Amino acid sequence: MAVESNQLGAPSERLLSRRRLEQFPWWLLIILSIILFMLVRIIVDPLYRSIFDTIQQGLVTTLSVTAIAFVFSLMFGLILGLGRVSTNPILRNLAITYIEFVRGVPILVLIFTISFALVPMIVRTIGLPNSAISLTTRAIIALVLIYGAYIAEIVRAGIESIGPGQMEAGRSLGMTRRQTMQYVILPQAVRNILPAIGNDLIALLKDSSLISVLGVREITQVSRLSVSTTFRYEETYFILTLFYLSMTLLLSLILQWIQHRVRVRG
Repeated sequence: MAVESNQLGAPSERLLSRRRLEQFPWWLLIILSIILFMLVRIIVDPLYRSIFDTIQQGLVTTLSVTAIAFVFSLMFGLILGLGRVSTNPILRNLAITYIEFVRGVPILVLIFTISFALVPMIVRTIGLPNSAISLTTRAIIALVLIYGAYIAEIVRAGIESIGPGQMEAGRSLGMTRRQTMQYVILPQAVRNILPAIGNDLIALLKDSSLISVLGVREITQVSRLSVSTTFRYEETYFILTLFYLSMTLLLSLILQWIQHRVRVRG
């Protein structure tokens, strides 16, 4: 009987091992291998190391622009999202108009329009010189206005994912609509939209490369300037790719960990 038990148990063990192999994150292993290979090249090859040192000079600008733009995009997107689901037809239609307008125009075109048309027009209106707003600040404003619209749609979807009974329950307890939205609906909605917000943060980090067209010295612009003098296209753009791949991978893993912690606590 023991032999039969072992024979019957053997296939299940093999099936378990097969499932473990199938569920193993091979994609992560492949990407880490690519990153490790490039790091080795940077360490052993003086040319790669020199280009790496040059490109990293723009890293602080890339990270700071992304962080600042994301924080203000969240606030702006929350306001737009609340306007999007407002019972006030004026606020709702204004929010929808803005969101659809931004989503209907390419990001690069919006960056040019906001930075070289909208911001200078506002600056002239309030009586300041055009040089009062730096290109980096204009880039941040552009990213905030653009990504605020995308985050607004995420907020709307999160709010609408909460059943209408939650609002009715809050109102039945004597809470106003604003209080119910603030203390009942939004806390639940945030948990639902966390993955989508994380994806937008990663997208914002990647799209920050577009502000290089304004001359902002983030890592893409620094790489372009480096190529214009060294003509080392292969090495420069491989290393630039390494920077973005490493940052987005690290950020993705951090966000997955945060989402897991939120689900566990929930």
